[in-house]
Amino acid sequence: PTDIDVFFNFATRTVLRNRLNERYQVLIGGSSSKALLAMNNRHPALADVRVRRAINHALDRAAMIQQVLDGRGSAIGSHFSPTEGGYLHLTNRYPFDPDRARALLKEAGLESGLKLRLSLPPTPYARDGGKLVAEQLAAVGIEAAIEQVSWADWLAGPFKGDFELTLINHVEPLDYGIYADPSYYFGYDSAEFRSLAAAHRDADNPRQRNRLLAELQRKLADDAVNAWLYAPQISTVARKGLEGLWVNYPIYVHDLAALRWR
Repeated sequence: PTDIDVFFNFATRTVLRNRLNERYQVLIGGSSSKALLAMNNRHPALADVRVRRAINHALDRAAMIQQVLDGRGSAIGSHFSPTEGGYLHLTNRYPFDPDRARALLKEAGLESGLKLRLSLPPTPYARDGGKLVAEQLAAVGIEAAIEQVSWADWLAGPFKGDFELTLINHVEPLDYGIYADPSYYFGYDSAEFRSLAAAHRDADNPRQRNRLLAELQRKLADDAVNAWLYAPQISTVARKGLEGLWVNYPIYVHDLAALRWR
């Protein structure tokens, strides 16, 4: 419609069409988002770190970014986005390696297979990405039965801890503190992580704070709490002449007071 001035987080599969529209411009930037395959660490099988590591090795992040986001994203290996201060590139911790995934499952006594429920909220990244996740898990012997849920059902179910696997995008910046809460929906309970988080909270030396941020990221990755997938880019379509829009999004908002027409 010609009466729209700005369309935030425009669908990636159609965004390039607007580059040919003389009335609009396309802004593509980074975000603080972390897309992840969340795992219920309370589940009997998923409580075994070998199983969680197997799931991480089973997932082809590059293929997911290409097929789900048209290439508009960066692979991540912990609960940090490349736009966040202190970010460590940890995607090499779990390279795509189906053979290693199968070996870990065998070590865990699951060589005969594993069945899990994959709950998908009603977003394109979850519905499209969930199919790919299920295919990749099936290739290593994990059957992920897909259930599509509404946002209301997701909030009442997976977000309350009633789930096994779910594909979700966490948009809050620097929200690693959720892993210090054992009651949070993926049920991660680590005294070591809580100690690191408390030390970071109380540190007043910038160098010490950055060192602790690195340790926090490594701890989450080593424990394979979840399977972190990618930090998506954000595409914004705006009418030409509109200034003050963010290209990169530290948070999912717009400062309307900063917008102006030239």
